[in-house]
Amino acid sequence: MPSPIEDYAWIGDQRTGALISREGSIDWMCVPRFDSPAVFCALLGDETNGHWKVAIRDGRVVERHYEGDTMVLRTHWEGPGGSATVTDFMPVLEHGSQVVRTVTCTAGRVTVEQQLALRFSYGSVVPWVRRVEHQGATLLAAVAGASQVHLSGPLPTPEDHRHTGSVELGTDESVCWVLTSSHSWQEPTTAVVPDQALKETIARWRAWSAQVSTDGPYAPYVRRSLLVLNSLTHRETGGIVAAPTTSLPEDFGGERNWDYRFCWLRDAALTLEALLVHGLDGGATAWRDWLLRAVAGDFEDLQIMYGVDGDRQLPERELDHLPGYAGSRPVRVGNGAVTQYQADVIGEVMLALAQLRDLSGPGDSFSWSLQRTLLRYLDINFDTMDHGIWEMRGDPHYFTHGRVMMWAAFDQGLRAVAEHGLPGDVELWERRRAQLEAEIWERGYDEETSSFTQTYGGSTVDASLLQLPHTGFVAHDHPAMVGTVRRIEAELVDDHGFVRRYLTDGADGLAGEEAPFLICTFWLVEHYAHVGRVAEATALMDTLVSITSEVGLLAEEYDPVKKRHAGNYPQAFSHLALVRAADALAQVTG
Repeated sequence: MPSPIEDYAWIGDQRTGALISREGSIDWMCVPRFDSPAVFCALLGDETNGHWKVAIRDGRVVERHYEGDTMVLRTHWEGPGGSATVTDFMPVLEHGSQVVRTVTCTAGRVTVEQQLALRFSYGSVVPWVRRVEHQGATLLAAVAGASQVHLSGPLPTPEDHRHTGSVELGTDESVCWVLTSSHSWQEPTTAVVPDQALKETIARWRAWSAQVSTDGPYAPYVRRSLLVLNSLTHRETGGIVAAPTTSLPEDFGGERNWDYRFCWLRDAALTLEALLVHGLDGGATAWRDWLLRAVAGDFEDLQIMYGVDGDRQLPERELDHLPGYAGSRPVRVGNGAVTQYQADVIGEVMLALAQLRDLSGPGDSFSWSLQRTLLRYLDINFDTMDHGIWEMRGDPHYFTHGRVMMWAAFDQGLRAVAEHGLPGDVELWERRRAQLEAEIWERGYDEETSSFTQTYGGSTVDASLLQLPHTGFVAHDHPAMVGTVRRIEAELVDDHGFVRRYLTDGADGLAGEEAPFLICTFWLVEHYAHVGRVAEATALMDTLVSITSEVGLLAEEYDPVKKRHAGNYPQAFSHLALVRAADALAQVTG
C-alpha cells in the first residue's frame, strides 16, 4: 500500500514533478507535463504499477528537508554500518525533464539499493526496455508508444519485469542516477552533470525566493507555500495546475476522487493574488497571457478549467486497472466538471486582474477587451443556475457565494472605468450590480438567523460565505457576517476547529463523507484576524501549520481524528489560503 499522503515530498521543474515517499520511492510522476499520463503510478495502485526506489539497505530515514528556500530535497538515512544523504531534484531545463538522485555516504559504509519498475500510461503498459549506447555511456532505455525514458548511472539488472541493483559506498563516496524523458522518436536527452545541475537548481530557486517579501512567525510557511505555487506553474505556458495528482481520495475508500492536474480559472486567479501580494508579479503576467490564449474564441464557449496548454478537451474517464489509493475507486483522469457553469469564476478572475492592474497599470487593450467579454458572458448567463465553487454534481442552484462573485465582477469592471479611464458599458454594469445586490439580500440572506445561506431560499450555510468580505460586498464585521460566521462555527466547525465545506447530505450528488477542507479553515483564520479575534486566529493558525507535512506540504483536506491528509497533494488551494491567512494575521499583529 502507498505511504500516507503526507509522507510524500514533492520535487518539480515547472513542467511536471514527482512524489517521493519517506522510504525513497517515487510513486507518482507524469511526463512530459503535469497533465500527461503517469510513468510511475504506484500511488494509485502498488509497485507493479510503476515506482523507482532508492534506499539504504536495512536503513531508516532520520530526517528530510528542502535545501533552504528551494525544491531540492535532502533525505538523511542511518544504516547498520553508516549514514548517507540522498539528494533528489529536477533541474529546470530548456527542453524536457530529468530527475537526479544522488546518494552520498556521510560516515562508515552503506549499501544503496535500487528498484525500478517503469509502467507507462498510468501503470497499464510494460515498456520495451533495453540497454543502448549514447555519447560513450550505456543507458537503460524504456519505450512504449510516443514516450520513452532513459536512466544513466550504475544500471540495475532485469528481474521479472522490473530492474534491481545495489551499490556499496564508503565515507564521502557518491553514486548518482539521472532519469530523462523524451518522445520515443527522439535521440536520448543528454543527462545533466549532477554537481553543476545541483548548484544551478539551488541558485535558480533561491533567486526566485529572494523576491518574496514576508516576515513574522509564519514566514517560513509562507515562503514554502509560495514555492509550491511556483512549482505548480508551467514555466512555458504560464498555466497553474490545482494539484499535480489525480484521484487521491477525499473520502478513503469512497468515490470522491477527482483529477486536479488542470488549470482552473478560479484556483489560478486566487494563486495570482497570493503571488502579487508578495511582489511576485512576473508569474502574474505569464498567467494573464495564458488566460488570454485559453479563453480566446467564442466567449459563449468559456470553460471553468483548461489543460496546461489551454486544451479544452478534458473528458472524464475511469481507469479500471487501478485499485485506487487505499482502495478508493474509481480512479479518474479528466474532469467532468469542465462542462459545468460556475457563476463565481468570472468574479475571481476579475478581482485578480484588477489587483494586477492596480500594481502595474491598465495593461494592453487585449486584456481589457477580454475582461469586457467576460462581463458580457456573465450578463448573458445572468439568470443561469450553477454548480457552485465546490462543483456540486447534483442539481444546479443559485449559490449565494456565486451571485456575490458576479456582483464583484461587475463592480471591478466599473472600478476599472472610474479609476483607470477604461471604456465600458457603465449603464449595464451598474444595473446588473444593483440587481445582484438587491436579490442577494432578498434571497440569499435569512433574517431569522441573521446569516447568508448557501443557496437562494436554502436553510444551510457554506464555508465559501467566508469569502464574501473579500469582494467588498460586505464588511467582515457586518452583522450579517457575524451571524453567518456564528452559524458556520456551530454547523461546519468540528471539535478540533477544522471547517467542512458544507453538510454532505447527498445534495452534492455523491455518496459518503469528506474530511474538513484546509482552505476553509484558513478562511476562518483570515476572518478572525479581520474582526479582531486575534487570539483565536493565532491558535487556529498554529494548529494548521502544525499539521503541514515534514517538508511543509498540505493536501486538500485533513482528518483530525485519523490525523491524516486527504485529497490531492500538494494542493494549491491550501497553500494559497495559508499565505492569505498569514498575511491577515500580519496586518493586525504587525
